[in-house]
Amino acid sequence: MKKHVEVYSNVTKEVFESEISPKRRPAILRGVDIGEATAKWSAEYLSQQGHNKEVKVHVCPTGKMDFIHKNFVYKTLPFSHFVKRASEDIHEEYFLCPEEKYYLRSLGDDPRKDISDIRVQFPTLAEDINIPRFYPDDQFFSSVFRISSPNAQLWTHYDIMDNLLIQVTGQKRVVLFSPRDATKLYLNGDKSEVLDIDNPDLKKYPKFVDAVQYECFMEPGDVLFIPALWFHNVISLQFGVAVNVFWRHLDHCYYDNKDTYGNKDLVPATRAMQIVDRAIKALQELPEEYRDFYARRVVSKVKDKCYILKNEDSVQTNGNSDTDHAEIKHS
Repeated sequence: MKKHVEVYSNVTKEVFESEISPKRRPAILRGVDIGEATAKWSAEYLSQQGHNKEVKVHVCPTGKMDFIHKNFVYKTLPFSHFVKRASEDIHEEYFLCPEEKYYLRSLGDDPRKDISDIRVQFPTLAEDINIPRFYPDDQFFSSVFRISSPNAQLWTHYDIMDNLLIQVTGQKRVVLFSPRDATKLYLNGDKSEVLDIDNPDLKKYPKFVDAVQYECFMEPGDVLFIPALWFHNVISLQFGVAVNVFWRHLDHCYYDNKDTYGNKDLVPATRAMQIVDRAIKALQELPEEYRDFYARRVVSKVKDKCYILKNEDSVQTNGNSDTDHAEIKHS
């Protein structure tokens, strides 16, 4: 089942805070002033401004990048060389094959200590873009510069912070899934194992067909609000440049202060998952019948204490219980 992402025009900070963010649903924001970057950021201009700054990039022989099975390699290139290659369909110079795809996710100067911030890593380019301040300044976390080859597809994953994806050049298709469909996405950490979302292997991933897809097509100048925990799969239909801005929408105490990428689960959630792992290990010491019995009791207790059941959750579809449709508290 597919749904379209809702579109809002000429959004102000007040409208975002009062009407969009509280819904906790993705939204396309159009008519937002993002500066001169949409007109200026051609491949040639980017190459000139980025010069020979070295960047670490993903290189993949196919369009579909798979983080779980690592079907790509990391390579370092001068920024101007990277931009040239990323904007090509076929390469004369390459690492793996002439059709390989490139993807840049900018890093801090020291990725172990520094966050990605376009104002720090690419200060000249940062002057061209106006990042919408739809959040308090003290909640800012990072601004991530992204460049993708045509037809490069990023794996389905979730982030723990709210963010705005600002599409500067090129067209992009984004497919999102609600956090409430997490049990249908076959997760491995924060990533889905279902690589081909348009033609999934339903023998291997039978529940995936019941996950609702929220789809949108982004044009230059569009801004996509992606609430925390919403899964997203991003396909660059053309050579494209974007900037993601992330912010801590919850109290800072929830976040791991050593997390420079902003992708570690919230501190209480990490602690809970560690407890679950220990609980599973303890249950596995029991004979099969007892293990099954006490496992069901544990699941029931978690559901009763932690799930939020909304009106639509009482309706069962395709034989699935409301367990699959419940939203776990994350605040």
